[in-house]
Amino acid sequence: MAKVRKAVITAAGRGTRQYPASTAVQKEMFPLVDRDGLTKPVVQIIGEEAIDSGIEEICIITAPGEEKIYREYFRRLDDNLVRSFRGKDWAILESEKLQAFGERLHFAEQHNPEGFGHAVHQAKSFVGDEPFLLMLGDHIYISDIKDRCARQLIRIYEQYMLDVVVGVQPTLERLLHLFGVIKGEPIDAVKGIYKSMLVHEKPGVDFARDHLVTPMLPAGNYLALFGMYVFSPGIFDSIDYHIQNNIRDKGEIQLTNAMEHMRKGSPDKFWAVTIQGQRYDTGIPYGLMETQLALALNGVHRTEICEAIARILAMQVKN
Repeated sequence: MAKVRKAVITAAGRGTRQYPASTAVQKEMFPLVDRDGLTKPVVQIIGEEAIDSGIEEICIITAPGEEKIYREYFRRLDDNLVRSFRGKDWAILESEKLQAFGERLHFAEQHNPEGFGHAVHQAKSFVGDEPFLLMLGDHIYISDIKDRCARQLIRIYEQYMLDVVVGVQPTLERLLHLFGVIKGEPIDAVKGIYKSMLVHEKPGVDFARDHLVTPMLPAGNYLALFGMYVFSPGIFDSIDYHIQNNIRDKGEIQLTNAMEHMRKGSPDKFWAVTIQGQRYDTGIPYGLMETQLALALNGVHRTEICEAIARILAMQVKN
């Protein structure tokens, strides 16, 4: 059984949807209060999802020159700062955790913004001949059960010795223009496990109705990509094929196109799993607000936040 011990986080986007803040701080470093009550950048919350799921090494795909920003953050406090935190043992402990996190990190640069598939391709040397977990640098995942979302996916990949397993979530057809979509053939519909029959990027409703209906889902629902994947290194052969033949969609090398190419070559080992959890997109203003609210409602400050929401809503009604 191939153990999944590497992860790739794509973080080379320019953050144009979060302008103007993204010109001061890259969006993967936007701060949020996590479930444990600590304020962390988005990428740390994502990385901890991977580490808590058994990942040992992480490669962050960055824009040119950004590795230094991450290296500066993921290290222990220097002696001068330690003195400033005298008496705050929790901060010293977190500093040591940051250092340990930083020791797991590798980096690869995407020099030109040529699409998600192209970004993933930059991790080819890091991945080598091992399987890897892929996560988006602006998505935060909150599980509905004890196991992390990433752990749910990794377990299926390792248990069934697959080539690909992708996280999916039943999604209404009016939202399909936002996601890649998979047509699934139920393997165990009760557990939300499907064999992938077709992968298509952001389909129109008519195309989805004709080609992407998954049996046993409620009418008008489709399996949309969750933003989390486990791949064998064979995905790089499919991305290579698209790069070498300049096969693009909307001018970019798309990961979903490479996934469909890989699926055709290994149809029996390309599965999809319904993740028991939620994904939140911090790359857009509303999504960032929603993410912080979701973290708060699932964290140590849940009671205080519920009280604050009730108070704010009461004031809105009064006004």
